[in-house]
Amino acid sequence: MSTRTRENDEAEPQRGYWRWSKQDFLPEESFQSWNNYVSALSQTWLRFKDRLFSRSDDATETEELKKQSEHDMKRCLNWWDLIWFGFGAVIGAGIFVLTGQEAHDHAGAAIVLSYVASGFSAMLSVFCYTEFAVEVPSAGGSFAYLRVELGDFVAFITAGNILLESVIGSAAVARSWTSYFTNLLNRPKNSLRIKTNLKEGYNLLDPIASGVLVIASVITIISTRKTSFLNWIASAINTAVIIFVIIAGFLHADTSNLSPFLPYGAKGVFQAAAIIYFAYGGFDSIATMAEETKKPSRDIPIGLLGSMSMITVIYCLMALSLSMMQKYTEIDTGAAFSIAFQSVGMKWAKYVVAFGALKGMTTVLLVARLSQARYITHIARCHMIPPWFALVHPKTGTPINATLLITVASAIIAFFTGLDVLSSLISVSTLFVFMMISAALLVRRYYVRGVTSRENLVKLVMFLVIIIGSSMGISAFWGLKPNGWVGYTVTVPVWFLGTLGMSLFLTQQRVPKVWGVPFVPWLPSLSIATNVFLMGSLEYDAFIRFGVCTVVMLIYYFLFGLHATYDMAHQQQMLKSKVDHTETI
Repeated sequence: MSTRTRENDEAEPQRGYWRWSKQDFLPEESFQSWNNYVSALSQTWLRFKDRLFSRSDDATETEELKKQSEHDMKRCLNWWDLIWFGFGAVIGAGIFVLTGQEAHDHAGAAIVLSYVASGFSAMLSVFCYTEFAVEVPSAGGSFAYLRVELGDFVAFITAGNILLESVIGSAAVARSWTSYFTNLLNRPKNSLRIKTNLKEGYNLLDPIASGVLVIASVITIISTRKTSFLNWIASAINTAVIIFVIIAGFLHADTSNLSPFLPYGAKGVFQAAAIIYFAYGGFDSIATMAEETKKPSRDIPIGLLGSMSMITVIYCLMALSLSMMQKYTEIDTGAAFSIAFQSVGMKWAKYVVAFGALKGMTTVLLVARLSQARYITHIARCHMIPPWFALVHPKTGTPINATLLITVASAIIAFFTGLDVLSSLISVSTLFVFMMISAALLVRRYYVRGVTSRENLVKLVMFLVIIIGSSMGISAFWGLKPNGWVGYTVTVPVWFLGTLGMSLFLTQQRVPKVWGVPFVPWLPSLSIATNVFLMGSLEYDAFIRFGVCTVVMLIYYFLFGLHATYDMAHQQQMLKSKVDHTETI
């Protein structure tokens, strides 16, 4: 038991974990009566202005907010665990399912270039995440980082996208699990799903996907350490299968299948890159393990950078082996690798691949349950959702309530929604969050409250607007005229000059204590550009869904989140004032 927990036990009687009173869900002043709520709504604009640029700090995110959970999570992980968590979180539905889908529909044999482009962009984001994870080792991950650097409102929008990414990502992997399980049993593609008369994309009900999510959640609730051990075993088996796929694929390679290499042109390559970015999306899970890592400053950089470097190489080799085994027009969009081996006479190999894919997707779900529950926990600590979800169980040291929330939501969506609908939506959310993290890192390096002058703050904002705006211009021009070049002669130099201006006319105000991103501002700026570019390569429908979800988030924020966080912030200020006054006396 931690020192803080013992102090709490001595100060007041410990309350049970399972409790359901209104104070556990809505303790804020604004929700104590209908009149209070109406009064709070009438002050929405004033409260919004108050919270818009209200920023947290490192100590609040890493120490103060943990008190909301009442018990600490157990520090039981090291760099070896994090590397395997990286493998477990990332290698799953993306490489085994989306590779075939995107090679067939968008990129052709050039799918390997799509993985190179996505991998490059992901590595840039990994650098930014690593610095934040070392400097602000919190279970909140990107949500905590953005609260510190860009304020409550931006953090909430990002939190909404994190939740969207978490729920939909898990549902997509669970649907893929059913597809590969069906293939392993040698049954028709959708034979284990229930067909209905609902709209296409939602008409195949998947009870197996929902069941797998529930089982994974039960395992992660029991123990983080035991989940890590199980992840080691499953990831080791999955790695053996991957080595088999790469070697066997190249042994049965036919270089004629690579022609034509770019059947859909460069636009198809980047459109596929934006979709398969989903395959890299799990690396941010490692950052949420900071509160359970023994030495975050050492273990997190090794875990993040080590696992992602190896995964990028593996993805490119697997994509190339698939393209050389089978022509892109013949690649199966549901179980690409299994059918490809069947086409070259290795019918038995499809069972090995299906088994390995199932193992990979199982570890993705296990690690996702861990990381997503910790996101939820930290968001609840800030009262953006009811604080009941922030509680950590005293015996297991895991956030059971948060795990239940994410599991129920994912299981419902997985039951109804097809993979093609899920993958395009999740890519928008993932790219948006990674872009915001890169921008936040530039703010962290060049702005410190009470130190940076107003003149330099204005310059920083101006350069950020130029970088983001020019990146959007590059992306827009690519979408409108992918074979043109005139627009790039304006947008690319503007991006370059914006980044150069930040480098020459601003001085970095903060030096990382342990590990930092090299070549600032160039690497974060390039990360912004590549993430925005890949976002622009997605189809129109993905942004419609993304826009609808964002509007729903904003409605929730102005009706609930804003008032809950406003009340909590002012309550903390009052307590701090009392403590300061007492110390002064």
